[in-house]
Amino acid sequence: MIGFVALIDQVAIGIYFLLAAGILFSLRRVFVHGRELRSSYFELERDLARYRRQNALTAVILLLELVIIVAGVQTVIVPELLRDQQIDALIAEAAVADDRFETPVPGQPAANLGIEPVPLPRSADLAAQIRATPLPTPTPVGTLIPADPPIGCDSPQAQLQVPGNGMRVFQPIPVVGTLFADQFSYATLEISGASTLGAFQVIADQAVEVRERAEFSQFVPAGYEPGEYQFRLMVFDITNTLQAQCLVHIYISEPLPTITPAS
Repeated sequence: MIGFVALIDQVAIGIYFLLAAGILFSLRRVFVHGRELRSSYFELERDLARYRRQNALTAVILLLELVIIVAGVQTVIVPELLRDQQIDALIAEAAVADDRFETPVPGQPAANLGIEPVPLPRSADLAAQIRATPLPTPTPVGTLIPADPPIGCDSPQAQLQVPGNGMRVFQPIPVVGTLFADQFSYATLEISGASTLGAFQVIADQAVEVRERAEFSQFVPAGYEPGEYQFRLMVFDITNTLQAQCLVHIYISEPLPTITPAS
């Protein structure tokens, strides 16, 4: 399909010339048969001339529609395809692997960490001692800024790892998380902020459950004004009842400047 559209765009000038020639030829037939219709005295000849003139008018209309179609391909479809290819390229560059960051579990020998154990005084406050995290701790990708706490993200039925709460977004990013429910029907991704006049706007639909954390959509910040936004995942069942949701706060900004070494 893309190759066919590209072919039309490349040979559009030749197509316009052919269509213009066809339109001129059909208009000539309209005038010729119109003159025959006015100069004929027999009803059979008049009907035949009228029929031929109508066929010529139909041909003119069809050729004009083809001109409009070719112009639409050049002015609408081709720019849209180019923009989609640019967005896909940006998303491919921004794709991030879902790495796991783990801290040592209790009971792991200290020698494996390269740290010598230091005995604490018996009078030390046990509550102030640093303890190892018992489970792997996933770390969201991106720059995090202090923000209000997330809402409703404690249920595994609706969780967002990327974007994380307080994440700065300035380029297309994958949306990573989980979403499922009993009698699951669909889920939506919604955003609210300055560009939406404070109302939540649906930016994507999801019709398939995601029970294990994985990428299931993409978010492209282009077109949104810089500022703080609410980004939420809504999970519904077959009765269109909300079963779970996860709302995080994100910051959309201009692309971060790169450091240029002074010459």
